[in-house]
Amino acid sequence: MSDDLFNLHIGYVCFKNPIALAPMAGIVDSAFANHYAGDAGLVVLGAFNIDEGSISVASQLAARGRKEFISDEPMELIKKEIRAVTSGSAVAVNVRSTTLDPLIELAKLVRDEGAILELNAHCRQPEMLEAGLGEALLRDLPRLSKWIRAIKETGVVLSVKVRANIVDDAELARVIDKAGADIIHVDAMLEGFGPDMDAILTYRDATRLFLIGNNSVTDFIAAKEMFSRGADMVSVARGAMDDPELIRKLVESVNSYQEIIGWYNAPKHVCSDGDFRALAFCCMPVKPCPVHEKFKKLGYTAEEFARTKMEFARGTLLEFGEDTCFGSLVWCCKITKPCWIRDGALNALDLSDSEYMRLKEQLAKYILDHARIPVNESR
Repeated sequence: MSDDLFNLHIGYVCFKNPIALAPMAGIVDSAFANHYAGDAGLVVLGAFNIDEGSISVASQLAARGRKEFISDEPMELIKKEIRAVTSGSAVAVNVRSTTLDPLIELAKLVRDEGAILELNAHCRQPEMLEAGLGEALLRDLPRLSKWIRAIKETGVVLSVKVRANIVDDAELARVIDKAGADIIHVDAMLEGFGPDMDAILTYRDATRLFLIGNNSVTDFIAAKEMFSRGADMVSVARGAMDDPELIRKLVESVNSYQEIIGWYNAPKHVCSDGDFRALAFCCMPVKPCPVHEKFKKLGYTAEEFARTKMEFARGTLLEFGEDTCFGSLVWCCKITKPCWIRDGALNALDLSDSEYMRLKEQLAKYILDHARIPVNESR
């Protein structure tokens, strides 16, 4: 398997694949990660409690039977745990703190270990909310933004773990983005209904940050749903406990899919509620359809949108395909949608499905790069 099959990296961190182990307080330590997630591209250890306030709350939770990681020397514990992951996976540590200074101290340690710091804005136990931990950060965006900016000054790669459907998700994504974080790890939980795939789409269309989708990923079908809504990576939590082989199977499936398709998280078409990246698959905007509303959010006129796509196509194989509907492959749809005209053009050009899709992925980036309105400012 090629080491650059996915080419996923953020700052000093590289991921061998887009499958992650999600944190579970009191459960996911290095031993758990080595046993259940040896094949994962990322393992997120924790949640760890790193200051007096968070340790006090965690102790209360432990007293009523909840599993927690509690240590008199949390910094040393975290360093030991990072170093004990032997799988070759990238490592993140999910942490809680009621104060900023310990987060700054830990960020420097985590950076020096080549790992990722993940700020916990996700836990929802009443004791945590009362102490200003977890979800409480989502309801205090100025504090969240201030903390992100301060943590990022250390140079650490920073993830923020959030829960969807608590506040305005698009606004939250933009705040996290503009504050300077690198990753949003979103638990797309819809209370009483399971995973909310539309929430993943909301985050994708509000930011270009690396996006990890989480909640009820128990097979590759669920993973593909999150990928097609814009997740760059999906994370597995309790599903790994139910099936110790789950992460291995997900990695095998996504590796095979990437080799065949070429763009493992290609979006749905715009007319099927695809995100902004799906503009790469849209036909020429000559008739009323959802594409107009989509590209207008990025500040494009119909003429500018068409010109931008043709500018990218020039000098690539997407420029060809004169027998297709609009005379160029740049206007053709996703490879998984049957089209004998497109496929005939690909065959004539000796362009494989995966090569075609990789060009479409580059086109999507080009469209977003040249938008008049950046994604994190679009409405």
